[in-house]
Amino acid sequence: MTNTTAPASVEAPTVVRVRRPKLAITLGVLTVLLAALFILAAREGWTTFRLSGADALIPLGEVSIPTAPFVWGTLALLVALTAWAVADTLAYRRSPLWLSIAYGILALFGFLTWAGADGLVPVISLLSGALSISVPIVFGALGGVIGERVGVVNVAIEGQLLFGAFSAALLSSITGNPFVGLLGAMIGGVLVSLVLAVFAIKYLVEQVIVGVVLNVLVTGLTGFLFGILLVPNELELNRPATFDRLPIPGLVEIPLLGPVLFNQSFLVYFMYFAVAAVAWGLYRTRWGLRVRAVGEHPQAADTVGIRVNPMRFWNVNLAGAIAGAGGAYFTLVSVPQFNEEMTGGLGFIALAAVIFGRWDPIRATLAALLFGFATNLQNLLSVLGTPIPSQFMLMLPYVVTILAVAGFVGQSRGPAAAGKPYIKG
Repeated sequence: MTNTTAPASVEAPTVVRVRRPKLAITLGVLTVLLAALFILAAREGWTTFRLSGADALIPLGEVSIPTAPFVWGTLALLVALTAWAVADTLAYRRSPLWLSIAYGILALFGFLTWAGADGLVPVISLLSGALSISVPIVFGALGGVIGERVGVVNVAIEGQLLFGAFSAALLSSITGNPFVGLLGAMIGGVLVSLVLAVFAIKYLVEQVIVGVVLNVLVTGLTGFLFGILLVPNELELNRPATFDRLPIPGLVEIPLLGPVLFNQSFLVYFMYFAVAAVAWGLYRTRWGLRVRAVGEHPQAADTVGIRVNPMRFWNVNLAGAIAGAGGAYFTLVSVPQFNEEMTGGLGFIALAAVIFGRWDPIRATLAALLFGFATNLQNLLSVLGTPIPSQFMLMLPYVVTILAVAGFVGQSRGPAAAGKPYIKG
């Protein structure tokens, strides 16, 4: 006789679906703002985009498009992409990444076409200037990523950039060698990060407070040294040897992007290497694995033999060296002398780029490039004579940064142990 037992009833798992309206709301707000701008300040005529320089091997010339039809066509596409994002939200779907990218590109070209009505938009100059402004932000963001990945919030990026700029100007002026200036800038960044590491890791002082104090200290110190040392000895101590442009044969002739990416100074090429090295090292090496372990689960890392606090100490100083190299760009490439507070708060923008980039070196670099582009776009719009008030023009880079962080990132989780001191025991 066969004994059969009825199977116990199994309850179906509960599926919880969550709407993510952040992207849809952000795109909706931006679309309304652009529509209001295009309607209230309608512009006619033709917009000309210059796509290459006069000496380009493959000249792309200039492209002229009718302003009003292109602007309204672009706005229609933006409305369609916004509706797509709203539909995804209502259907509990995550919008694809390409939707945000396509929206950003279309909105940018639509805005540039509106701004350049009956004018000329030099694309090469716009992109080159954006890259130039972004270089110190990228170095600072890389330092911020390493610091927070290892568990230390590096608010002192501004001080590292500023002291790096001062050290580079001083040593390059004395030796007449920009590479010595670059080395001095990295040492200057390490000196600032060393103080941060000692107080935050050894003496367990609140990391954000230490970073803010260091920024104020470096600002005052460099201002004092500038007044008593560099000003009276300007010709000897504040005339640094600078890096010249080094066009890479072949690559510089690539249409559109070649002159932007491969007709740069040594420091820009060093930035390319630094971004690639940090991105590869963080995810493909034992060093990167240990850095991420210490920043996420220091107790677990300690149990497998990783010395948590020494690991944090040396990597915070590595982050300071990278940020200091960004400071060298101010005095060895951009402005051939040191001035008080010349970093202009870009260290804090680098910190925002770290958050916008979700503590990833590649994404943080792209965020830094976005801010650089917004800053250079402000300069271009002033030249084109757009009807946008000058006060808003000055706010544009910071508004873009706030919208990017709040609208596209919102709440995001950084390394679990960032900002938390580790006490072995």
